[in-house]
Amino acid sequence: MKLREIAHSRTGDKGNISNISVIAYDEKDYPLLLDQVTSARVKAHFAGVVEGEVVRYELPKLFALNFVMDRALGGGVTRSLALDAHGKSLSSALLDLEIDAVPNKL
Repeated sequence: MKLREIAHSRTGDKGNISNISVIAYDEKDYPLLLDQVTSARVKAHFAGVVEGEVVRYELPKLFALNFVMDRALGGGVTRSLALDAHGKSLSSALLDLEIDAVPNKL
């Protein structure tokens, strides 16, 4: 299923850094986010867009994850020629990430 089926997102930016919060609609789906929406998967999902590090912060009381992506906006709002220099569409793109309906079993 697509991530958008269980979560919504918000995006912010500062210079050449974009951050995306992914917030579960329902508390019961937060373990799926923790298990399947990792920094590595987000970095791979944005291959060719995010050139720097992707750091994940967990916000369990909000059932959310926040990803801070360095070198993600083509130099930043004042330097980029991108149509979406603020990176607002990155949140929608992340919600296209495919996840399993159940947590991975190790």
